[in-house]
Amino acid sequence: MASHRRPKPPGRTRVTFMGATAAAAVALTSQAANAAPQPNKGEVKAKVDKLYEEAASATEKYNGAKEQQDKLQGQVDAVQDRIARGQDELNTLRNNLGIVASAQYRSGGVDPSLQLLLSGDPDTYLDRAAALDRVGSRHSDAIDEIQEKRRALAQQRKEAQGKLTQLAKTREQLGAEKRRIQSKLSSAQKLLNSLTAKERAEIKREETRADRAGSTGERPDLGKPAAGSSYGMAAFAIGQGKIGSPYKYATAGPNTFDCSGFTSWSFAQAGRPIPRTSQAQANIGQRIYSQSQLKQGDLVFFYGDLHHVGFYAGNGQILHSPRTGAVVRYESINNMPFQFGVRV
Repeated sequence: MASHRRPKPPGRTRVTFMGATAAAAVALTSQAANAAPQPNKGEVKAKVDKLYEEAASATEKYNGAKEQQDKLQGQVDAVQDRIARGQDELNTLRNNLGIVASAQYRSGGVDPSLQLLLSGDPDTYLDRAAALDRVGSRHSDAIDEIQEKRRALAQQRKEAQGKLTQLAKTREQLGAEKRRIQSKLSSAQKLLNSLTAKERAEIKREETRADRAGSTGERPDLGKPAAGSSYGMAAFAIGQGKIGSPYKYATAGPNTFDCSGFTSWSFAQAGRPIPRTSQAQANIGQRIYSQSQLKQGDLVFFYGDLHHVGFYAGNGQILHSPRTGAVVRYESINNMPFQFGVRV
């Protein structure tokens, strides 16, 4: 007789494994369907350029905070030096008054006016009376001087404390801007690392071509630009000698530069110091709003917050220190949103 045994059900382990495999397959399929497409090279480069621009904006804020910190530190040092000298003077005044008081006590503690009255010689009495008036007057003046010195020291200490509080806030701002810069640069590097080695090499070649065309290669046609101010022309000529120098944030030469560091260094070498930051540089000299009116050596400013500056070179070209990864070079004025020029 044929056997009618029921088939043995699959073991628990096998069922669990098959279920897990199916679930994993479904999850992977779902992830593949929902995963955001990887950005292409052009998209990554656009995002990187935007991050570099934001880092440049933060750099100018950093430069401003650094300049303010240095100014405040100088003021604090000057006030503290005045306090130290004033305290020495106060100590001397107190010591001198103390010596006189001790001498009077050692003389027996007799009231000086009574001692004069006991004198049998009227002439001596009058001479000594006049001397006593002068001594009393000097004591009174000394006490007044001590009180005034104490009030001045108290005011100076209050001033120093206020400047120290400002200095602490400025240092805090300085640290925040530095962290912001480093964060932008780090994010840009992560985006670049998301590309293939071939794509990264292509972007590098593009940047190298831009550097070569605007710096180490043949100089662009600057036409015959009108000469600007004597200082502007001198600064521009000095700046040309730094073509090919690398950009580095928060530096102002002589070997690396950020944008405002490049222009301020060049003007300083020309004998005409100007402020350190691009925003401050925008507030000096004569403003020129039309590109057609720009002359060689004029400062040119870009972006709404004026975080970028360079020199006008002529024929629609500027000379500037562009951004991280680039060098001092010529570039079209139309590559960035032009705001106005300044003739120094």
